[in-house]
Amino acid sequence: MKILVSESDGFAVTAAERLRRAGEVVLADLDHAGLLAAVAEADVLWVRLRHRIDAEVMAAGPRLQAIVTATTGLNHIDLEEADRRGVRVVSLRGETAFLRDVRATPEHTLALMLSLLRQVPAALAHVQAGGWDRDRFKGRELHGKTIGLVGYGRLGRIVGRYLAAFDTHLVAADPYVEAAGLAAGVPLLPLAQLLRAADLVTLHVNLSEATRGFFGRHAFARMKPGAWFINTSRGELVDEPALLEALRSGRLAGAALDVLCDESVQGMGHHPLVAYARTHHNLIMTPHIGGCTLESMEKTELFLAERLLTLLA
Repeated sequence: MKILVSESDGFAVTAAERLRRAGEVVLADLDHAGLLAAVAEADVLWVRLRHRIDAEVMAAGPRLQAIVTATTGLNHIDLEEADRRGVRVVSLRGETAFLRDVRATPEHTLALMLSLLRQVPAALAHVQAGGWDRDRFKGRELHGKTIGLVGYGRLGRIVGRYLAAFDTHLVAADPYVEAAGLAAGVPLLPLAQLLRAADLVTLHVNLSEATRGFFGRHAFARMKPGAWFINTSRGELVDEPALLEALRSGRLAGAALDVLCDESVQGMGHHPLVAYARTHHNLIMTPHIGGCTLESMEKTELFLAERLLTLLA
């Protein structure tokens, strides 16, 4: 059995040790051409988010029995092709009990909120350039703001608990949650009503064909003028031209994003939102690092290693 870890930088030592129970573990750092060459001899392919695992990759790996990804979203894997070839996909999707203790993305969501409202990136750039003019960076506080949680699953609930410590007013919209299932003091509203009420809207929605592009021009038009927008879920949930229009028009005071559509590790400098962020301080962006902490990655890699061993056994 050969297990190919295609993006092994920082891969948990404990997880690699567990995997060696099943066979040879190859820890690599591959570009696309390297992946196509190396997967030819792999029985298991372990990936992060650098590559799209499509028909080309699977055809190059005729021995593949399983693909492992430490993510809940699976839009980087062609699931239909994997099913057609009988390749099992092992992921974090549906692992609700385990994921309750994985807090990286909720913490990053809060970091983006504070960075956006307090203009932290622009202030840092100002200091690095030799400036020290605090009056240029008058920020806003989370305290007292109405925060709209769009999606009230695991991540939405954790973010809500964090925000409660700032004495914010929380409202939630989620068609799959009953009002009785919400935390005390968090009303369940229709999305349109939430958008009219919220000073800041944060997305915590799973990507599916039903939700792809659901947050578009109509949603931004319904938001309170001068509100802020946060997305640490998936870029494909958002109509990006509509978001750019809302920023340019001043409808939004600002946005913070950890995700974009069609992400590429080779760079996103061509992307219109990235181009806008170069010259406008009201849009801050990070390269899909929400779940990227040493603690969360070690937890998830060790958990999935055990899952894989069970599957192979």
